[in-house]
Amino acid sequence: MKKSTYSPGVLQYIPFFYVIWSDNLVSASELNVVQKAIGEDSSLDPADRKTLNGLLDVNRPPSDTEQKQWKQLISNSKVHLVERDTYPLATFSQNVVCHYEAQCPFNEQLKHIEVNLGIQPNHYNHLFDVAVTHEVTSNFYDAKEIDILLKGKHANVIDTFRAVLDDPIFKWDIHRTKEEFREVVLKQVQFLAYKGYGAMAYPEAYGGAMDMEGYATIFENMMYVDGSLTIKFGVQFGLFGGSIQKLGTKKHHDRYLQKTGEAKLLGCFAMTETGHGSNVRGIKTTAVYDKGTDSIIIHTPGKNDNKEYIGNALHSKMASVFAQLIVDGKNEGVHAILVPLRDADHQLLPGVRVEDNGYKLGLNGVDNGKIWFDQVSVPRENLLNKYGNITEAGTYYSEIKNPNKRFFTMLGTLVGGRICVARAGLGGAKMALAVAVKHALKRRQFNDSIKVQEDLLMDYPSHQLRLTPLVASAYVYQITLDKMMAVYCDDSQPDKRKVETQVAGLKSIITWYANDAIQECREACGGKGYLIENRIADLKGDVDIFTTFEGDNNVLLQLAAKGVLSDFKAEFNSAGFTAVLKLLGSRLNDKFNTMNPAYTNKVDKDHLYNPKFHKHAFDYRTRRLTYTLAMRIRNYIKKGMPSYQAFLKVQSHLLMLGKAYSVELAYQTYCDFTENISDGKNKELFQKLGTLYALSEIRKDAEWYLEQGYIGGTKSKAVRQRVERLCTELRSHIGVLVDGFGIPDHCMSAPIAK
Repeated sequence: MKKSTYSPGVLQYIPFFYVIWSDNLVSASELNVVQKAIGEDSSLDPADRKTLNGLLDVNRPPSDTEQKQWKQLISNSKVHLVERDTYPLATFSQNVVCHYEAQCPFNEQLKHIEVNLGIQPNHYNHLFDVAVTHEVTSNFYDAKEIDILLKGKHANVIDTFRAVLDDPIFKWDIHRTKEEFREVVLKQVQFLAYKGYGAMAYPEAYGGAMDMEGYATIFENMMYVDGSLTIKFGVQFGLFGGSIQKLGTKKHHDRYLQKTGEAKLLGCFAMTETGHGSNVRGIKTTAVYDKGTDSIIIHTPGKNDNKEYIGNALHSKMASVFAQLIVDGKNEGVHAILVPLRDADHQLLPGVRVEDNGYKLGLNGVDNGKIWFDQVSVPRENLLNKYGNITEAGTYYSEIKNPNKRFFTMLGTLVGGRICVARAGLGGAKMALAVAVKHALKRRQFNDSIKVQEDLLMDYPSHQLRLTPLVASAYVYQITLDKMMAVYCDDSQPDKRKVETQVAGLKSIITWYANDAIQECREACGGKGYLIENRIADLKGDVDIFTTFEGDNNVLLQLAAKGVLSDFKAEFNSAGFTAVLKLLGSRLNDKFNTMNPAYTNKVDKDHLYNPKFHKHAFDYRTRRLTYTLAMRIRNYIKKGMPSYQAFLKVQSHLLMLGKAYSVELAYQTYCDFTENISDGKNKELFQKLGTLYALSEIRKDAEWYLEQGYIGGTKSKAVRQRVERLCTELRSHIGVLVDGFGIPDHCMSAPIAK
């Protein structure tokens, strides 16, 4: 060990002097603080004091050569500057002395200088040629390994797509007018079509890969670029193209599908109406078959019967129009018909009127519009006739005789769109969480007045509690949506009613989660989160609508709850409800025994962290809500109340059941996934995330569990404490967890995330 040319007493002050003289502007107040400390430092001998005071003489400042010698002396020590130390510069200075000398006790006067001068590590860490240990996150886990686990079998598709997003066409920017924004988004969509992504879910014969599962994964990744791109892409290829693929037959595929996938035929999906938003069965647009001309006449009968909020309406040449199909004077129910909107010069065709919806809260790069039809005639062949056809003889025919079943079968083919919307919402939440967490691992604020350096936001328990459970939920929901899409695409299960029920609930809770997460991230970033450049503002506006399109969440939750009540087999009407109750009676006890007090207040860690407890809690909630809901409806019906009115009386109960069922489904799906993780270390991490999700959800509904006697006050408190404890345990890994989302650096454009 080479000795320095300074005595230990002087040497301990050298890093401080180097910082003080670095700008050659030493103020009188700074001098007073340092001189006072030197005067009160009992560890110094008179010679040391003389040397140190001489180095503070503003009339004879240290030469450049001497300062370079100081820097070399510091650098040669190989000491790390640890930013999270309570007194980082004082500790660093003592460690420099320790390198050169046998003894180096901590000097209180150095702490005094550091505190009173308010010297922060970010003021001087660039001055020293030493390693700076930021210690904002642990490297115990590998973000790349986590990303690989999340990508699963779709790794190649996702990695290739992320690389495509590095093209300059996807560079994020602020667009001041919707017209400019729409043109940018249209070009992006056309670019992705050129790369083959538009036709990705279509059959190979039409330029596709028949990969609906992969299509859903890129939906999430598109959100890292822009919400408008994601939705316009989904409208063009998923809704318009998907309606042709799923509801049409070979003649439609041959004529339209490849051009749609290549974005050479731009189209829209005209289902929603101003007067009948979520009530598809009640839409008023008519499609009357005219046998004399062998054509279908599309007509908007009333002022509020127009198609509303139709994405791609301004750019489209054609629309999939959902209307009441009337053949021989009989209404055969809602069907989809392809209706041309514009000619080759992009002029509206006779009888078609389109109006721009104008500026919206978000997604202003999507050209939403209103569409009216005034006796517009299209050929009979334009009927998408997979589930219902008009024969050459002019009669209606369907292999599905029951009109209700036919209607739900038709809508069931479009469930994939709800999965994609949920996936897009999840992508928005992930983006916001990545920005907020990265900001919290840099931004410092407040301290305990003892520390010199302010604390990182992420080190505050309150900040951990507001963001960490949201990160855990993102993991749970991604795994769940992957599984749902796999089930939906499984052709060995042709009856899609069960997955439709599942997706209805999951789409609701996940898009609500996404909005809540983005809002929390905005607040967690303070004013920086409010700046458009940091992306969260746009995410707020874009994802907000996800709760109401592709099905209003409150309506979808009721659909999910009714699916639970009927065991996915019975339809709900006054005639069939008795059978439903019999089914419930065969599967549920009509009494719920009072929980054992020893269980309701069991608070040990092994119990609270055990998935068996979580699954039991979720199952109990779903079963009890199912039973009590069924009994309430039965009692209303026994009193002579029509079933529709009975359901209105219990609407809030239906919503509770829909949420409970969806949370249980998500957690069970996630647990099944974690059981199959082969690597022990990552398996433990994923299980801990699942535990945090489960306890957070139980905590959210603690009021209900307390009311039912399922948990006692002691256990409720313990659950809350364990949630907080888990957030603390995951603090050192939170940076790796958001990096594990796999958001490419070229998409992470927010300045506060860099």
